[in-house]
Amino acid sequence: MADAEAPTSTANAPLADAIALVAGEVDRRFDTLLAIPDDPRADLYRAMRHAAIGGGKRLRPLLTMATADLFGVSRECSLLVGTAIEAIHVYSLIHDDLPAMDDDDMRRGKPTVHKVFGEAAAILAGDCLHALAFEVLADPDTHPDPFVRAELVLDLSRAAGPSGMAGGQMMDLEAEKARFDLATVTRLQQMKTGALISAAVEAGVILGRVAPEGRRSLRGYAHDLGLAFQIADDLLDAEGDEALVGKALRKDAGAGKETFLSLLGVDRAREQCRMLVDQAVEHLHAYGREADLLRAVARYVVDRDR
Repeated sequence: MADAEAPTSTANAPLADAIALVAGEVDRRFDTLLAIPDDPRADLYRAMRHAAIGGGKRLRPLLTMATADLFGVSRECSLLVGTAIEAIHVYSLIHDDLPAMDDDDMRRGKPTVHKVFGEAAAILAGDCLHALAFEVLADPDTHPDPFVRAELVLDLSRAAGPSGMAGGQMMDLEAEKARFDLATVTRLQQMKTGALISAAVEAGVILGRVAPEGRRSLRGYAHDLGLAFQIADDLLDAEGDEALVGKALRKDAGAGKETFLSLLGVDRAREQCRMLVDQAVEHLHAYGREADLLRAVARYVVDRDR
């Protein structure tokens, strides 16, 4: 991979500073990875850059880097892995916004990729970001140990595929035609949203070479965080400000989809979200101040406005 500015530690930074720091690092990394070529592929790279650079919470790379910090992993290494996971997230947003899926005009406060570059370029931009993620993970410059690289690729492919994010997206499409109960909605969201959040935490654990029996608490943290994140998203969709969120709201209700909110009600959903955040934080009880950033991320999920 090409050289880029070395990342600065977020270990003891306040959450807002850590989010800004990681966002800047990820943008710089994408800027390097997606340099525009002087040939007919230029608009494809512009489409990828439009989606990947600027905006977004960068929650997934932040989780990877904060988890890897627990085990003294190189910041450059965890940044590369976090950027790969963010590439999967961005690809999913590009495809999710297409007319055949959610048909959205705005994302992260700017026009969606297909609105600017056309549907064909948007599909290809998503495809290329998907491929880029695994190119980064498999590159020896990301990590010298081929077994670590192979485990990273395996875990992210499972999280992104039919047993994870893409499977959850298919269930979400089916939700427009069927009435889902709470158990089905929970499974849908564990796959669509939770799988990639879990993969972000798991990547930090893999980089730390933690034995399987030592991963239980962080997996519990990621599981509860993923569900809390989605409930908070449902609350934002119902109560949020479109100007702050940067995309159209209240579309699920308009499509007749069952959500945590429609099944639980606002008050109970908010209570469930806070309970999940408390559980996520409790999973970190064996860690000291070195896990404070992970705790802050969990609490941020329930209080965010975008």
